[in-house]
Amino acid sequence: MEKQKVEYIPISELVLWSENPRDPIYEDNNDQKIVDRALGENNKIWALDKLAKNMGDIFDHSELPIVVYHNRIPIVYDGNRRIILAKIKHNLVTITEEKRFLIPDFPYSIPCNVCTQDVALKHIWRKHGDSGSWNPLERDIFLHRHMGYKKSDYLIIEEATGLIGSNPAMNKGFVKNEIFRAENIKKLGFSTDSGELKSKYDAKTANIILLDLAKKIEATEISTRKNRGDVLGVLEGSTRKIIEDNKTGKANKKCAVISENHGGQLIKNRKRSPRSNSKNKIFGGPLYLKSCEVNNIYRDISDLYDYYNNNQHVLSSTFISVIRMSLRLLCEVAAKDKGFAKLDNYIN
Repeated sequence: MEKQKVEYIPISELVLWSENPRDPIYEDNNDQKIVDRALGENNKIWALDKLAKNMGDIFDHSELPIVVYHNRIPIVYDGNRRIILAKIKHNLVTITEEKRFLIPDFPYSIPCNVCTQDVALKHIWRKHGDSGSWNPLERDIFLHRHMGYKKSDYLIIEEATGLIGSNPAMNKGFVKNEIFRAENIKKLGFSTDSGELKSKYDAKTANIILLDLAKKIEATEISTRKNRGDVLGVLEGSTRKIIEDNKTGKANKKCAVISENHGGQLIKNRKRSPRSNSKNKIFGGPLYLKSCEVNNIYRDISDLYDYYNNNQHVLSSTFISVIRMSLRLLCEVAAKDKGFAKLDNYIN
């Protein structure tokens, strides 16, 4: 098989990559949901209107999207923003009138660099890894999720607290490389040795310390020019006393989730798409199916299973039978779609 080749693909067939490091979703979301996020809560991250303005009047064919086929479905690994604009232009996704803006002309089919997955990931890393187009958190997500690197301390802290992704002041190279170095994390009474953020404190106390540090970073009371490296000295006196009083303790308590508004209030859930344990992922992971009734049922089952996986503590042990029944329904619809008269023949 060729490692890469140029191929013209209809825009209507291209599928947006839900694990785009710019805004990773980690679930089987469809194009419409991704566009809704890009024009809604995460519009500053995607900046589609700015891209459309910079592109001029027509799509530049020299800017090839990078595409990888999954089960004969072309997934856009790089160039998702351009493809979103094309899908909006050709009314392949819907947006509200107040969110409309001028979009360049796009042909119905565009040239794409069709690659194997390993080549696509290498191209993406070369284009974005050190070019400045990704912030530090996006780089760490990509390296861990797609290049096989172990989680950085920075990524471990983000997954536990949400402080970095929700605050641009925290999502900087200086914060990653200097403030959240292993020795500074230890000074604060935390640990990332086990791949999880743990602390010496109860949930409320850990929250106080991390929120205090976040506020000092936001206020630039610690920066490359001011109090550089002094993570303890910039904290409030009461916070430093907590750390001093627990100097001999052991960081073995799992860290609590932090409020995204930095108000210091503990919350039970972050505003993030639910994510079930990958080893228990139904169907082995996201599938990319053609738009049809089979695909609709598949998505419903996947969403139902994610709900089950994240709420087993409140559901009865017999709930899984609902999943099993829905799998039979999926087979029945798929068999009919493929023209099988008998379900057993299709299953065999």
